[in-house]
Amino acid sequence: MTPHADPQAGAAVKAADRAHVFHSWSAQGLIDPLAVAGAEGSYFWDYDGNRYLDFTSGLVYTNIGYQHPKVVAAIQEQAGRLATFAPAFAVEPRSEAARLIAERTPGDLDKIFFTNGGAEAVENAIRMARLHTGRPKVLSAYRSYHGGTATAINVTGDPRRWANDNGTAGVVHFWGPFLYRSPFYSSTEAEECARALTHLEDTIAFEGPQTVAAIILETIPGTAGIMTPPSGYLAGVREICDRHGIVFVLDEVMAGFGRTGTWFAAEHFDVVPDLMTFAKGVNSGYVPLGGVAISAEIAATFDKRPYPGGLTYSGHPLACAAAVATIKVMEEEKIVEHAARIGETVLGPGLRELAERHPSVGEVRGTGAFWALELVRDRETHEPLVPYNATGEANAAMAAFGAACKKNGLWPFVNMNRTHAVPPCNVTEAEAKEGLAALDAALSVADEFTV
Repeated sequence: MTPHADPQAGAAVKAADRAHVFHSWSAQGLIDPLAVAGAEGSYFWDYDGNRYLDFTSGLVYTNIGYQHPKVVAAIQEQAGRLATFAPAFAVEPRSEAARLIAERTPGDLDKIFFTNGGAEAVENAIRMARLHTGRPKVLSAYRSYHGGTATAINVTGDPRRWANDNGTAGVVHFWGPFLYRSPFYSSTEAEECARALTHLEDTIAFEGPQTVAAIILETIPGTAGIMTPPSGYLAGVREICDRHGIVFVLDEVMAGFGRTGTWFAAEHFDVVPDLMTFAKGVNSGYVPLGGVAISAEIAATFDKRPYPGGLTYSGHPLACAAAVATIKVMEEEKIVEHAARIGETVLGPGLRELAERHPSVGEVRGTGAFWALELVRDRETHEPLVPYNATGEANAAMAAFGAACKKNGLWPFVNMNRTHAVPPCNVTEAEAKEGLAALDAALSVADEFTV
């Protein structure tokens, strides 16, 4: 679809938004949201006729791009047949979505509890772990994001937790492995892995293993920086959990459903958790949906004992129909395989080539359609381009970089001192190269802030 300008309509949309919409994570009087007129594939456009290549995939969820005709048609068909029904009943789209998801989850994660999104999935996974073990505490990493609801925000490690942390959720944070900014003074991936596991063991020992219900980790942390864990780390966490009777929860809300070039990121590490959360890419965000994939052992806990949790819209027929259609599209169009290939042949090599030429790029990390550039003032010291959690003038360098991206027709994912390259998993080679060219130009602006 070719965008056409209609500034008057855009002004009306903006005016209504500013008068009535309360936006998340924002100071309401300081934001200026773009009025979006439409989207298709890897692009969206505004009412002034400007088109943007979306290197954010919405919030890293449009894994099959915007407005895929087969998924749109499936939603329309389901709305005409059975638009909604209560979760206590067996309905075809809910049953089929659960079956298709269970077929793709690792190990025996064959029971699916549906939620409306990722945060609710995390809430319920932790509730299941606490009830299964009878223990109160949950361990999670500092460099993490798990959602904005009560428990999910407490297990989150990034600064969005601070204003919401009531200190009573039984959450203990620890350092996960991240060699580029190692808290363990490691010089190799093997050292970082071993020292991170020792740190986790020590944390558990001092907290009391008998008090720890679960360890929750993003398989590959997303918003926190796409730091792929070193070989052996997740297997080591699995062994620690088994030894202490701790439930191992993997959060695949962002990394799942093709994003890393496999159905789930856990496949890269040959690890099976006890619980796995998902959302976002399960139906490309077309209708809100998330869930928890549950192991046989934990599911058996609730065979005779009622599970004390539920949601009015759990397994909503429209959302589940969208999931069924999305999974089928991903199979038919080999989108998971495409994500792996585009990462290996275009995004990875292209981003590394940019790093060689731009002093503002400290490190390139990622796999599939899931990449991050660590932007720095000084490559030698690894000093970030902007301070941790910078705002206002302190964030000028990243603001200038982001503005340059948009000027070149690229909508960037910017967080702290990083930009993430997370286009739809079916982004074409030409589109990926277009995005790399826009990043190249914008990085020249970031270079101006280096020492």
